[in-house]
Amino acid sequence: MSAAIILLFLILMFLGVPIATSLGLASVIVMATKSTLPLNMAAQSMFTAMNSFIMVAVPLFILCGSLMDEGGIADRIYDLAEALVGWIYGGLGHVSVVVNMLFAGMSGSSVAAIASIGKMSINALEKKGYPKDYATAINLSGSMLASVIPPSILMINAAATGNVSIGQALLAGLIPGIIIGIIFMVYNYFYCRRHGIGDRVKFSGKKLGKAFVRAIPALLTPIILLGGVYTGVYTPTEGAAIAVVYTMIVSVYVFKTLKWTDMPRIIIKNARSTGTILFVAIAAKPASVLFEIDGLPSRVAQGIAGISDNRIVILFVLYAFLIVVGMFMDATAAIFILVPILLPACQAVGVSPLFFTVFLVITLSFGLITPPVGVCLYAAENVTGLPLERIIKASIPWILLIAVSLCIFILFPQIIEAPVALVFGT
Repeated sequence: MSAAIILLFLILMFLGVPIATSLGLASVIVMATKSTLPLNMAAQSMFTAMNSFIMVAVPLFILCGSLMDEGGIADRIYDLAEALVGWIYGGLGHVSVVVNMLFAGMSGSSVAAIASIGKMSINALEKKGYPKDYATAINLSGSMLASVIPPSILMINAAATGNVSIGQALLAGLIPGIIIGIIFMVYNYFYCRRHGIGDRVKFSGKKLGKAFVRAIPALLTPIILLGGVYTGVYTPTEGAAIAVVYTMIVSVYVFKTLKWTDMPRIIIKNARSTGTILFVAIAAKPASVLFEIDGLPSRVAQGIAGISDNRIVILFVLYAFLIVVGMFMDATAAIFILVPILLPACQAVGVSPLFFTVFLVITLSFGLITPPVGVCLYAAENVTGLPLERIIKASIPWILLIAVSLCIFILFPQIIEAPVALVFGT
């Protein structure tokens, strides 16, 4: 049954059928032809997937990101990043990385990052003499951090699917995201020194203080969102709802960039993008049920254990597999399909569910910026007007940097697990 589902899913995707429809249709066909389960089992499992308090956090995070995108928050965050690191050699390149990291801590969406912060940053870099290819590549790669640094929508999906604490998973993504950002900045520094590019602004404590004060309402968003989650005051879903209300109030009454009459339009636009993600989650549930009945997770676990009993070897094999999957499959769909299959196998060789969740999300995030299905890659092409080939070529060094970062996380899992143990006492 498992092989039939996967084969039908790939055939339907190849024929151009939407991902969620392909997955749901493949599961229903196999359920009808190769199992004794009643077809209403598919409907029941889909309803169970939809009837989840945890999954409500996803549309709320997306709505929060949309409000920040249209509410003028990006401008204030960019000014703060420029005052903070713009004086270092290759200044605006560092600004691009930092502003993507800050925006990641608010939006949770890589596509939103490249479409808003990325567009602004690329234009600023080009005006200061940076090659447009380079400016696009650094922002494209930086946008990936929104899928790693909390609150990451992909991280929420992966944690919910793997029954991992969402609060712990979000926190576990913070340090790896910061490390990747620092590696980007180091590379940018040496690249700008070598090629003699990079405009610097004079450091000014007064300017930094002014930019910080202007950005305080925006910076409070991740504090409100994550602070209560980590302290146990409210759940991630409740925190997302509070953040949405706060962002609305700030955009309307503090920044005055939105009106209450704008809210229905933003909510409707948000509902469309949310529907796509949740439709995939719902369609993946019958497939997960059939995989479980078919014994696929245990067979995969035995197969992986047969390769080696060394945790590091297994993770590098998994790493290569997930890179390929991420390149050809939507990250959200891959999470809902692969987590139930791979998590038991990884636990069998001593990989913690928390590490697996974060590692899976970072690795699948490669697919956001690589061909052939990289949504952020195509968003960058749309924003800049550059040919896809030029963007891909310019992005290769940055992709290699992310690849090296993941190798570091495999060798030193404490980078991911230690902050959670410290905060949650686990």
